[in-house]
Amino acid sequence: MILVTGGAGFIGANFVLDWLAHSDEPVVNLDKLTYAGNLETLASLQGDARHVFVQGDIGDTALVARLLAEHRPRAVVNFAAESHV
Repeated sequence: MILVTGGAGFIGANFVLDWLAHSDEPVVNLDKLTYAGNLETLASLQGDARHVFVQGDIGDTALVARLLAEHRPRAVVNFAAESHV
C-alpha cells in the first residue's frame, strides 16, 4: 500500500494510473479536488479495489494521521501542490 497525495491532479493521476497498470499494490489517493484535481482522469479505476480515493487536504493533520494509521502505507508519494495555508 502506498499513499499518493495530489493524486487527482495531472501528474498525480497519471502516476496512479501507471502504478496500478504495472502493480497490484494498492493506492490510497488523497486529493483536495481544487481547480487542479479532476476525478474524470481516474474514472477507469472506479470499482477497482486497489484504488481508495479520499477527498481531503494534506494540511488536515487528523485526516492524514488517520489514513496513515488505518492503511499503514510503506511509502508516501507527494504530488499535492497546494500544501500551504
